[in-house]
Amino acid sequence: MEYGDLSDFLRKRRESLQPEDVGLPRGRRRRTPGLRREEVAVLASMSTDYYSRLEGGRGPQPSVDMLTSIARALRLTLEERDHLFVLAGHGTPPRTTRNCHVDPGMLRILDRLQDTPAMLINRCGETLAQTAAHVAFAGEETNYDGFERSGIYRWFAHPADRLLYCEPELSTHSRMLVSWLRSVVTADGPKSYAATLMRTLQKLSPEFAALWDEHEVGIWHSKTKRFNHPVVGKLELYCELIDNRDQQQTLVVFTATPGSESAEKLRLLAVLGSQTLDPAR
Repeated sequence: MEYGDLSDFLRKRRESLQPEDVGLPRGRRRRTPGLRREEVAVLASMSTDYYSRLEGGRGPQPSVDMLTSIARALRLTLEERDHLFVLAGHGTPPRTTRNCHVDPGMLRILDRLQDTPAMLINRCGETLAQTAAHVAFAGEETNYDGFERSGIYRWFAHPADRLLYCEPELSTHSRMLVSWLRSVVTADGPKSYAATLMRTLQKLSPEFAALWDEHEVGIWHSKTKRFNHPVVGKLELYCELIDNRDQQQTLVVFTATPGSESAEKLRLLAVLGSQTLDPAR
């Protein structure tokens, strides 16, 4: 672990960022060049003391999860993330198709969509980042472990994950998820993470197994989706997908027709925040 180089790299990357770059208010009397250490700590979901000791070259070797959080907080490119991992003594992480590193450009888009439900997912359906409005809309989706991280897995393993959806989206969504996973398994091969996820779901969910046997491909969601939110009720939202082909990740954005009842309900959700959001209630 290269303490001196790691400390210098973290400091230089922190100082190169401005609050506006990460969706934070600038405030008054800011003397620190770039972000403050406590701001990076908040963005990385760790204590200020831990991050300060790490940047000061005094902390223990950070874990892979910690480094991933720091890379995201500092909006590192894929090359910069690899450099960070090497400096921290973990070596270059493999660049697999199940990529969990968020491109800084995508994060900048999310930072500017905080009043809009939006999330970034990878090819296995794992939510990598959400806007505050999406957390209020669908709940926190980034704090799962193992297969639970995949929205595809949760859809078939936990029926409560479907409570937001109304017909006909409910049944179509199941077919779309299976079709989506099939395309990833076909591309990545039988030894891939996606294939392991598929085999797990075949054993766990009779519905998934039946849909997999149908061998459907190219099933796409409808642009207009209808939801039944536990707090604000019926919503009709437009769903747009923006693909990042380099990272093989997709930005999912939900919007409502301006002036519509659904638009008013989304504004209400933004005010209420995520405190009301347990879809199982």
